[in-house]
Amino acid sequence: MDLIDKLVSREAAVGVVGLGYVGLPLAVEFADAGFNVTGVDVSKEKVDQINSGHNYIRDIEGERLARVVDSGKLRATTDYDVVRSLDAVSICVPTPLSKSREPDITHILRACNEISQRMHRPMLIVLESTSYPGTTQELVLPILEKSGLKVGSGFFLAFSPERVDPGNASFNTRNTPKIIGGITPRCTETASAFYSQAVKELVPVSSAMAAEMVKLLENTFRAINIGAINEMAIICHQLGVDVWEIIEAAKTKPFGFMPFYPGPGLGGHCIPIDPLYLSWKMRKLNYRTRFIELADHVNSAMPRYVVDRIVELLNQRKIPINGARILILGITYKRDIDDTRESPALSIIEELLELEGAISYHDPYVPEFEYNGVKLSRVELSPELLSEQDLVVVTTDHQSYDWQFVVEHSRLILDTRNAVGNASNPSNVVRL
Repeated sequence: MDLIDKLVSREAAVGVVGLGYVGLPLAVEFADAGFNVTGVDVSKEKVDQINSGHNYIRDIEGERLARVVDSGKLRATTDYDVVRSLDAVSICVPTPLSKSREPDITHILRACNEISQRMHRPMLIVLESTSYPGTTQELVLPILEKSGLKVGSGFFLAFSPERVDPGNASFNTRNTPKIIGGITPRCTETASAFYSQAVKELVPVSSAMAAEMVKLLENTFRAINIGAINEMAIICHQLGVDVWEIIEAAKTKPFGFMPFYPGPGLGGHCIPIDPLYLSWKMRKLNYRTRFIELADHVNSAMPRYVVDRIVELLNQRKIPINGARILILGITYKRDIDDTRESPALSIIEELLELEGAISYHDPYVPEFEYNGVKLSRVELSPELLSEQDLVVVTTDHQSYDWQFVVEHSRLILDTRNAVGNASNPSNVVRL
């Protein structure tokens, strides 16, 4: 049977390498569509949790995961030998930045080398992990060709960037349009046949590099505009005007303006990182991406700016930062999720501890955390706790918080998210 026919009939065996925020929802989606899916991950703990029907990703309903596991449609393993029996594999491994802020593609290299040793004819391989333009063509393809198979006939290779937005109740893997770009037209056609079984709308583009650039454009657009509004927040503070009022008024313009909002810094695995992949690539071509670098400079400096505002507010009240009781509300990088990756709140806590502040935190989704040697456990939120603090700093605007309760029992609040703006009696609230 032709591979496309096998995919369309859903008789193909599917693999997903990397079972995190991207890979596990994708695996569940294909299992729900009727495919037999095998997830591969280096973490035995994750594999054991999946095989026992235990869900560790908030964006997946626990009952849904348990159902596809119990039905035998989804299983997980740490053994790459399963690749020998698979017809299609999606690679969803992490692509962080190194300490020198350059692309770390270690996980992609490992996954591709493992797959290459076990490939067979015919087979579809799709990279979903975000990386620099040219990764699929220049890095992944040569590794897979070591199998002795020829791309476009023996195997098919494409890039289809993940578009996961953790905590988004409206858009998920199934109803978010899927970009697909293959090494050859036949590769694009095969990958489209595959994803069309589990995703509602496909957006084919001319090449794998075009697909890579789509992803980088999306997140570079956001990073640059967030950098611009973060700088505008600093400007507004210097001028003595309220940046949130300015944004609300500006967005009444029915054309030519799109609102972005300031905050304590960028977090998550995409927006703070992805534009720097593009910047790194262009440096290799002797081109400086000045907008990207400037936005990164502004956004990366926001946690320090928040710390400076904290020190300023305390000084105005003749309270030294050394020993000041400061409660951080929310340490995940965005509201209503449990993900602390690249969260600016962690950098803020670290800097405040270095200044010897008496720091505590509360987050409904994070009972404890460790960051750069800092270990803290969540305190219980109470009127007594709030009233004891010299300053409460809102760094994540979780919707589960009763902001009126926080306002009523706190002496002073620095709100970096405009979370308590609508609470009554905001005289003790200072916004970013």
